[in-house]
Amino acid sequence: MSGNQFGHLFVVTSFGESHGPAIGCVVDGCPPGLSLSEADIQPDLDRRRPGTSKFVTQRKEPDQVRILSGVYEGKTTGTPIALLIENTDQRSYDYAKIEQVFRPNHADYAYVQKYGLRDPRGGGRSSARETAVRVAAAAIAKKWLAERHGIRIRGCLEQMGDIVCARLDWSAVDRNPFFSADPNQIPLLEQAITTLREQGDSVGARLYVEATGVPPGWGEPVFDRLDADLAKALMSINAVKGVEIGDGMAVATMRGTEHRDEMTPQGFTANHSGGVSGGISTGQTVYARYAIKPTSSITTPGRSINSAGEAVDMRTTGRHDPCVGLRATPIGEAMMALVLIDHALRHRAQNADVSPATPRLPAEPQP
Repeated sequence: MSGNQFGHLFVVTSFGESHGPAIGCVVDGCPPGLSLSEADIQPDLDRRRPGTSKFVTQRKEPDQVRILSGVYEGKTTGTPIALLIENTDQRSYDYAKIEQVFRPNHADYAYVQKYGLRDPRGGGRSSARETAVRVAAAAIAKKWLAERHGIRIRGCLEQMGDIVCARLDWSAVDRNPFFSADPNQIPLLEQAITTLREQGDSVGARLYVEATGVPPGWGEPVFDRLDADLAKALMSINAVKGVEIGDGMAVATMRGTEHRDEMTPQGFTANHSGGVSGGISTGQTVYARYAIKPTSSITTPGRSINSAGEAVDMRTTGRHDPCVGLRATPIGEAMMALVLIDHALRHRAQNADVSPATPRLPAEPQP
């Protein structure tokens, strides 16, 4: 299986399956001298891990990370950093009934068509369990970006089903199980999840992620555009079906006089393009949105086929999220961080000596 690496200079190679002994990754290209311990990584893993509330899957994984290499006396050495997270709460028997049945809109059917076989336990390699190692690797990236460039990455839930959440209070995001910045909507979100469980159904979500403090000049103008790499990174998250950079799809109805981010000596007047122009960062806030489909692992029966191609009624049992988007905020932050550190290192390699005569404009206003 190819396609398990992400990045050019800061390279993350992930491995493991949902119900295997462990999942993990190897991080190549981390600059030496960064203070790093497991305590720097664990908080982000704790934000993403399952079983943290009654509104998400009840799989109880501690997601304790171990650093196996690449760190000596509390500092990164520049050598590969190996991270390991053991799986401790597998319930593979939950999947025995679907070993010969394909779950609609899951990876099951596509996997068999590609590989001729599949690991049915929790989806195997296609499970969102794999994203834990991305979050672990990105904790390293976040730390380096913050210390070297003052970059802050944060995200939140903007919409679940027809419930829209405003970005009112960033401090509220980590105080509720939905990663919502709108405390007023928490009761509605709670009731919606309870109703979905009673109905045996699920719902999609839209999430927002941003990075402040990104210097101008990161990214490439053709294939490796900063926004293109960010779109690929967010699309690589399980169940993501749509990504918008800046105003995204809304630009189709906008006029040029409205969308252009005008500049004055005092700074930019708007940020419709998401902090990226011509594939290169402008120094404004880099931001994006990503939409996550409703999970098809639901208790309501649906039509499918078995491995012999025969018609069957499919009903998923076991532990599942009524809305997989509820735990996706830390994953979106992680993918943003991995893209930014990779482009930071690429920029440093070629353009560290560039000192433009044109002054850098202030980044405001915020999106």
